[in-house]
Amino acid sequence: MKKILLPTDFSENAMNAIVYALKLFKDEECTFYILNTYTPVVYQMEFMQASSAQFELLDIVRNSSLNGLSAIKDEIHKTYFNAKHTIETISTFNSLISEIKELVKSKNIDMVVMGTQGASDVKGVLFGSNTIHVINSVKSPVLAIPSGFYFEAPHEVLFPSDYEVDFQDSQILPIVNLASQYHSRVNILHVNFGEALSKKQQVNKAKLEGYFKNVAHLFHDVKNKNIDEAINEFQRKSRINLLVMINNKHSFFENIFFKSTIKRIGFRLTTPFLVIPSKQ
Repeated sequence: MKKILLPTDFSENAMNAIVYALKLFKDEECTFYILNTYTPVVYQMEFMQASSAQFELLDIVRNSSLNGLSAIKDEIHKTYFNAKHTIETISTFNSLISEIKELVKSKNIDMVVMGTQGASDVKGVLFGSNTIHVINSVKSPVLAIPSGFYFEAPHEVLFPSDYEVDFQDSQILPIVNLASQYHSRVNILHVNFGEALSKKQQVNKAKLEGYFKNVAHLFHDVKNKNIDEAINEFQRKSRINLLVMINNKHSFFENIFFKSTIKRIGFRLTTPFLVIPSKQ
């Protein structure tokens, strides 16, 4: 049974991500943990005085969280009922990142699915800060769903790779399993700058061929482009339903998403984006 963690801030984007997850795993037995964390801004522990007003504020925020989760659970049972799915809710006084990290470990979470923006939904920003921190901190695959992207089966998967990763089951099997379930084609995209593959890269590419031997797949070599440019161009030419990357430190992933150029580059997330940690 899969265990899927669904953080929510009760925004439309968060609910859209929840619905996407319910539909993506509609044929699998799953437990979905819907999580809301709350930390009132004025509730500073180090300066806290045990006043009745502060306890009342905490009760108000806690009740708001519980009521919001109850409403989501009712909506799922009413509109998206699935006998294979178990829905559990978690409301907790904690920071989002800390709670997700604890739950991934304690509940052996298989995947975190969340929206790319929060309640503020700032336009023109690639990811909300929470999504960036979750991707960079959590030792679990994270599936980010863009605002306004409604579920469609992931028939065409784009998997950029520099072949620098010594691929392991924990990194590739999530892709293989999804591709097998939906009869998807996996497009492995490599940017070539005129240099031949090193022995290490050749070995890793051969490992990928072995992993995908029972899945429709194509290898694509693109010359002399930035990786974000290559991804953009590929998505313009092909109807990609899912983008997948392995978050390998010191790789092109880090260069794209965790440097100061993040707000200036042309890359914009328009499809669901599955990020798999290099180590779990």
